[in-house]
Amino acid sequence: MKKAVHFGAGNIGRGFIGEILHQNDFEITFVDVNATVIDALNVRHSYEIGIADQNHEKIAIDNVRGINNRENPEEVVAAIAEADMVTTAIGPNILPFIAELIASGIKARKVAGNTSALDIAACENMIGGTEFLKEKIVAFLSSEEENWANDYIGFPNAAVDRIVPGQHHEDPLYVEVEPFHEWVIDESQTKSELRLEGVHYATDLEPFIERKLFSVNSGHATVAYNSAYNGYKTILEGLQHEEIVAALKAIQKETRALLLAKWGEYFTEESLVEYHDIIISRFANPEIIDEVTRVGRTPIRKLGYDERFIRPIRELNERGLDYFAHMDVVGKIFAYVDIEDPQAVELQEKLASMPLEAVVKEVTGLKDDKLIAEVISSVKKYAK
Repeated sequence: MKKAVHFGAGNIGRGFIGEILHQNDFEITFVDVNATVIDALNVRHSYEIGIADQNHEKIAIDNVRGINNRENPEEVVAAIAEADMVTTAIGPNILPFIAELIASGIKARKVAGNTSALDIAACENMIGGTEFLKEKIVAFLSSEEENWANDYIGFPNAAVDRIVPGQHHEDPLYVEVEPFHEWVIDESQTKSELRLEGVHYATDLEPFIERKLFSVNSGHATVAYNSAYNGYKTILEGLQHEEIVAALKAIQKETRALLLAKWGEYFTEESLVEYHDIIISRFANPEIIDEVTRVGRTPIRKLGYDERFIRPIRELNERGLDYFAHMDVVGKIFAYVDIEDPQAVELQEKLASMPLEAVVKEVTGLKDDKLIAEVISSVKKYAK
């Protein structure tokens, strides 16, 4: 049986990546610091996924175990030394913290003479996630070890898409997920000949990553921040109101214009309209009650220079295309309040203690005076 090491035993890890790896006959080692989940995996060696639709199908996942990387890092290294695939779903901000551990696993493979090709794929909501992880890993390798890794270790970028709402169950391993899922891997960056059923391998991943991030992530955040601004508590509740749906469709229209301008050889207007209509139906799935606070969390990160709103604004502006809908949401992100979210609290503290222009420049990374002025105008428009 093939062996996979997956960093992140959370809902995405168990409810999406774990399902695909299981379908492809992998024994899965989940790596996490959540002792409750890791201990449960090691007691039961199985868990269940529920599909959030009218049929409520249950999928059994077995041949799984867990390692607490805080308590047993040496076991993680040993697992990577024997792995056929390594994946992550831990969040972009956590990737640097696992880099040394993965580097140690690569060193162990070299020492053991394991020249079987291994692919390491970061399945995160970010552009170039695996490249980012590779950069952090290489910092812990000598020149000789890096050269060896270049021969035997692939670092393919990946794009993943599945809505897994925040949830609480008596069973710490049970997770409910939407029926839709998409996992795309950049085939040109792989070293292994393994090809997983249920994964799309593309020779150019960037168009698919941008389509997903600027459609699903930007769209989901649009619903969340508009809903929060209007006092709605869940994504489903927000989508019962026409002004929220209209805001989402406006974002989608601008996104289509950008995607066609950049990637017209990959997508058509019709295919993108169909893709965006499916996204609306996914967000409005009555079987999923997704809290606005989950989708809207970490607003400072979501306002980043290369993130889901500022990057499309920059690139639409460069092409002389409309970005009013994106700019409108940015104003509402700055107005977002959630006392349970450290970033939301930090953002409001910055707004209260610093000049607005300084906050905008710091958070968005923008240097274009016109765009900075437009962000400031939008922030003032929606300030409460």
